[in-house]
Amino acid sequence: MIVQDGANFRIQGPVTLDNARAVLADGLKQFDRDGLAVDLSQLEEVDSAAISLLLEWLRAAQRSGRKLSFTHLPDNLKSLATLYGVLDLIQSA
Repeated sequence: MIVQDGANFRIQGPVTLDNARAVLADGLKQFDRDGLAVDLSQLEEVDSAAISLLLEWLRAAQRSGRKLSFTHLPDNLKSLATLYGVLDLIQSA
């Protein structure tokens, strides 16, 4: 679930294959301004779909000429991103 937190957003709960498509669509609708930071500290469960989702949000922001960043990556997400060789892409966003 995506929760607006002031000027930014926070992702809560799981992001897995079961719900990634809905979370992706929700984010694409809400993340409509430049310089947005998305707090990932409350992600509970992730799988490879979460990595794909973050990369797609980054691609969409780039296509729109906007900057998007992620903060407070949980260890389980960092571990998966490291496994897939994309941690630098997600952290440097």
